[in-house]
Amino acid sequence: MSAINLTISELRQAYSNNTLTAESVIFAAVDKAKAQQADTGQAIWLNILSEQQINAYLANLKDKSPQTHPLYGIPFAIKDNIDLAHVPTTAACPQFSYIPEKSAFVVEKLIDAGAIPIGKTNLDQFATGLVGTRSPYGETPNAFNADYISGGSSSGSAVATASATVSFALGTDTAGSGRVPACFNNLIGLKPTKGLLSTAGVVPACRSLDCVSIFALTANDANTVFQVAAEYDVDDCYARTNPLANQQPVAVKQDFTFAIPLADQLEFFGDQAYQTEFNKAVSKLEKLGGHKLELDFSPMLQAAKLLYEGPWVAERYLATKEVIENTPQAMLEVTHSIISAGNKPFATDCFAALYKLQALKKQADLLVEQADFLVTPTAGRHYTRNEISQNPIGFNSNLGYYTNFMNLLDFAAIAVPTSFTSNKMPFGITLFSFALQDQKLLAYADKIMQHNKLSLGATNLPFTSAPLPSNNLGFIDIVVCGAHLSGMALNWQLTERNAVLLEQTTTAKAYQMYAVAGTVERPALIRSNQNTQCFEVEVWRMPTEHFASFVQGIAQPLGIGKVELIDGRFINGFIAESSAQTGKNISEFGSWRKYKQTQ
Repeated sequence: MSAINLTISELRQAYSNNTLTAESVIFAAVDKAKAQQADTGQAIWLNILSEQQINAYLANLKDKSPQTHPLYGIPFAIKDNIDLAHVPTTAACPQFSYIPEKSAFVVEKLIDAGAIPIGKTNLDQFATGLVGTRSPYGETPNAFNADYISGGSSSGSAVATASATVSFALGTDTAGSGRVPACFNNLIGLKPTKGLLSTAGVVPACRSLDCVSIFALTANDANTVFQVAAEYDVDDCYARTNPLANQQPVAVKQDFTFAIPLADQLEFFGDQAYQTEFNKAVSKLEKLGGHKLELDFSPMLQAAKLLYEGPWVAERYLATKEVIENTPQAMLEVTHSIISAGNKPFATDCFAALYKLQALKKQADLLVEQADFLVTPTAGRHYTRNEISQNPIGFNSNLGYYTNFMNLLDFAAIAVPTSFTSNKMPFGITLFSFALQDQKLLAYADKIMQHNKLSLGATNLPFTSAPLPSNNLGFIDIVVCGAHLSGMALNWQLTERNAVLLEQTTTAKAYQMYAVAGTVERPALIRSNQNTQCFEVEVWRMPTEHFASFVQGIAQPLGIGKVELIDGRFINGFIAESSAQTGKNISEFGSWRKYKQTQ
């Protein structure tokens, strides 16, 4: 199995070429999982599906194909606080165990798309912890060095993915549980915008903050899973609708801005290796075209303290109330110690914290507006299992320094592997931005992975760049250069058709622009070989059902054709016939907006 590249893109190609079968891949994954389960030093898997159960899922592929189902024959793992029908859910607490009749909503979506569950994975009990050592079923060691922690709480899901037993895995991420293990095991860890992935069928930790997260070997694989899983669930009261602009991949800028904390706010807890690797990661971002800002992250760091020092721990108490009040001995001592504090806050404490959080949110948003994305180390230090045993609560708290604020402040985030330390352990950074900016973060994560080309997970398999499969969700991207720009006279023709702005960029240096008279003066963009330059444009995404009516409103000499952008992409957009050259040449302005401002 180790010789098979389990990235989704590679498996799809192998299935399409008939060089592999889904059965061979899935049962090889099951065999590898069983071998891991038999190794008492690993504690990755809590339940592996039987041959009969696997065959039932494989039978569902009979009328499917890689061309029709984006996750056809893709093996995946499920953190054991997420329901899989007819398989026990334990949340790493045997006395809490129950057998659900149906799968969690997000699991159903993945299976419908052709994915095959292999089994349920270990976790820090009740998803409380960032270490991967808080389970009565045993500690889950790091995929690279068993002396180090794997990170939690989604420890088993991370190691199952890093070891290439599965192609991807589901975790949860309330306070960093999907990002810290990704960092420690050389994986992508996507913490989507709250509400985009349903939490129906997920044992809650802090229900108002919980997210289902995705572990994957590459950013594109995570995106493939995200596009399938991010379906609105009418039965989840915390569900959010994913806007059109966040449903398909977006292009990254050649020149972008990223922000990091002030130097005195960066905390590595004595880990010089991690500090060195973070500095290297920042330098790499600059080499990729990034312009670095150093901003005061105080609002984020103050918000992070609210998660466990504020009243939100009461949510954890509420989620586990039956166990903690009736059978407290079922909980590990460290888990009980943390959650039992949740019955102390008063209602007044809750409102005071909400007011403080709202003030911090306004301050934090002003920072996020200043950059395309913000960057921190995913974790400040990688502890050994022995170190964690000596200070289980204090060192766990350190691991949340850069992660605890994310859901409180309603940001989307992604952990990206960037390098290895001098002792050959993984290091990574986290990119974050506003909610519903998941596609932007995934695009930059892919750009970083393409630049670094690290091996996949804990394998020796090389990283290879592969495009995302086209899901053809019924949109068309349109380049506009004049009256349809944001705030201009005809922009309503886009917005009334539910078009959304994807990006602001420029054309390639290959055009001239002319002003064409009419009821509304319009620009004519003409490709030319003489005196050419770049022009300000916007890319809008429109549902294809509205495209025909939009085109019918375009008057001669304008039309729709391919427009070349500064980064070499050709996208459908406004161009003009050569007869438009009888109008006024306004190329000197480089922008229709700037030209109109002179009138």
